[in-house]
Amino acid sequence: MPTYRDEGVVLRTHQLGEADRIVTLLTREHGKVRAVARGVRRTSSRFGGRLEPFMVADLQLAVGRSLDIVTQAVTLGSYAPVIVADYRSYTAAAAMVETADRLTDEDASRQQYLLLVGALRSLARQEHDPSLTLDSYLLRALSVAGWAPSFGDCAVTGEPGPHRAFVPRLGGMVADQAAPPGSLRIDEPTLDLLSALLTGDWVHAEAAHQGVRTRASGAVAAYVQWHLERGLRSLEHVDRGVQ
Repeated sequence: MPTYRDEGVVLRTHQLGEADRIVTLLTREHGKVRAVARGVRRTSSRFGGRLEPFMVADLQLAVGRSLDIVTQAVTLGSYAPVIVADYRSYTAAAAMVETADRLTDEDASRQQYLLLVGALRSLARQEHDPSLTLDSYLLRALSVAGWAPSFGDCAVTGEPGPHRAFVPRLGGMVADQAAPPGSLRIDEPTLDLLSALLTGDWVHAEAAHQGVRTRASGAVAAYVQWHLERGLRSLEHVDRGVQ
């Protein structure tokens, strides 16, 4: 049975039989992989907690007919314990891995893997507010997938911005003459925050007050759900920390 080695982040797991588990992984070189971890639910399992959601591991897998088989796992990033201990980080991470699961397949780019691992690492280190980290990840992941939003020039006509109408199905900000009736209007501070989240400008992102963050999160959610065609279940449960 041929084997291969790769590193991967665990997106989700499903129980299989009495002791096994099916693990869905986003790997660095092989895209999305579904594999069986045998005996992982036994207390004596050599895998321990290395194959839980949000964990990153160096893996050896054997090629199977329908599912590959995890034969070895060495922890590279033990992010799960810290993330699950904080509810806001946990709900943000859950939305991230669901997004990655929906956006990727076996031909997924390495960039999607690196983006997700970087976001989970940032959550675990508490580098930024979890809500900001999530929104930045969502915008970047969609951009890598080919749906980069336009927050400057009109997404329809190319007319230089800034514009105030936000239309997810048209690709972002659009000029007034191209905007359908009833389009969402975005104020300048919110537009600045969206641009900062997309480019990773954390100085400006963290300077935004809560009202601006809330409006930006609403725009990000609308953009994500339009392009994924159906809503993210986990996004409904994200704790934005709004008092």
